[in-house]
Amino acid sequence: MKKYLFLGFVLMLLLTLPLTTLGQISIYTSGFQVQNLDTGNAATIEITYYNQDGTTAASVSDTIAAGGSNSYFPLSAVPDGFNGSVVISSDREVRAIGNVLGNNGAFGASYGASVAGATTVYIPLLMQGNAGFNTWFNVQNTGASATDVTIDYSDGQSAGCTNLQPGAACTLAQSSESHSTPWVGSAVVTSAQPVAVTVMQVGPTTLFAYSGFTAGSPQLVMPLINANNGGYITGAQIQNQGGSDTVVTVSYTPSIAGTACEETLTIPAGQSSSFALYAFSTGANSTCVAGQKFVGSAEVTANSTNQPLVAIVNQLNNSANKGAAYEGVDPTTATDTVVMPLIMDRNANYFTGFSIVNVGSSATTVNCTFSGSTRTLSQSLAPGEALADIQQNQLASGYVGSATCTAASGGQLGGIVNELNSVAAGDAFLVYNAFSK
Repeated sequence: MKKYLFLGFVLMLLLTLPLTTLGQISIYTSGFQVQNLDTGNAATIEITYYNQDGTTAASVSDTIAAGGSNSYFPLSAVPDGFNGSVVISSDREVRAIGNVLGNNGAFGASYGASVAGATTVYIPLLMQGNAGFNTWFNVQNTGASATDVTIDYSDGQSAGCTNLQPGAACTLAQSSESHSTPWVGSAVVTSAQPVAVTVMQVGPTTLFAYSGFTAGSPQLVMPLINANNGGYITGAQIQNQGGSDTVVTVSYTPSIAGTACEETLTIPAGQSSSFALYAFSTGANSTCVAGQKFVGSAEVTANSTNQPLVAIVNQLNNSANKGAAYEGVDPTTATDTVVMPLIMDRNANYFTGFSIVNVGSSATTVNCTFSGSTRTLSQSLAPGEALADIQQNQLASGYVGSATCTAASGGQLGGIVNELNSVAAGDAFLVYNAFSK
């Protein structure tokens, strides 16, 4: 076993924490999907579940077919009431995503498992009592030794976890901390051992999830931006992690609908600014057409003082009570291949759609395949252009699998996957970032 993945938290029927601690959700249930990236050999994996005190709750061995993926839901290896984390070890390269459901499916969110942690992790968006939204996050020790964790909040408050054991995770809920209400801020997590962080944004009717950042980048790509699209809108919160103010221009490129345009805002040092939302609703600080339907991608194309940036992209449909978040992509870490561990077509009314963007500097052809299916996609993409595909009615009824997209000619790709149940009345909308291979 040489490869490791860290799922920042897995929560099943979490009844032991007060409702006010974690927000408006009283019961959390989760599952995860693991994809074998080796197309020639089966992967032997071991899934270890850790309680928050570091003891092992369960350990399960399994095999994933070459190029295939396995779903783990419900989590039969641990009892109801389990509150902890997961480490997946494998003899082949694998990737995984976690799905979290609240109140028996009334809320939903998704996040990507960490391949490795870092001794410093940045959390750009936290909230307490902000228009009904609160956040909470888990910090998982991905190192080999126990460690103390320090959390420094942007309002000067601090918190921490002591003696966090390898593989274990601790929970920090902002609703139980002493921030001024309403509060919107950020945090920096530090530890002597590497850690991974997953953040949950809990609103009155919606649930969002994103992963903490280990570093910023002067250039970012956001693979999917919606505006005036069947009730869906997008807000991109871009944070300046540097010590100087910077003027940032974001260029929007349509993939399905809309007109190319730009938005320019100043982001003060250590602070953040909201992009996309007002550009497409009012046209402010942009060349975008107010009220126009837009479905496409976005890219930071100017950063006046070259500051490191990170971005959280929130997608929301207020009238349908559906919302989800993903992380902006650092193009310097992009490769010619992205993998997506969970793809669905009419699976208990869930289906997926993805947006794969060319983050490179030259045109490339992108080819996509789906596990257990003969369906393929191929499209030529200019720099900044995205391939958008919806899998509903395209694979097979009940299909649950994975997908891989590869760029020719040394291209570089980034992407995100939407999971949607359009029949369910609640927040049955989840989003995760595609993984570079």
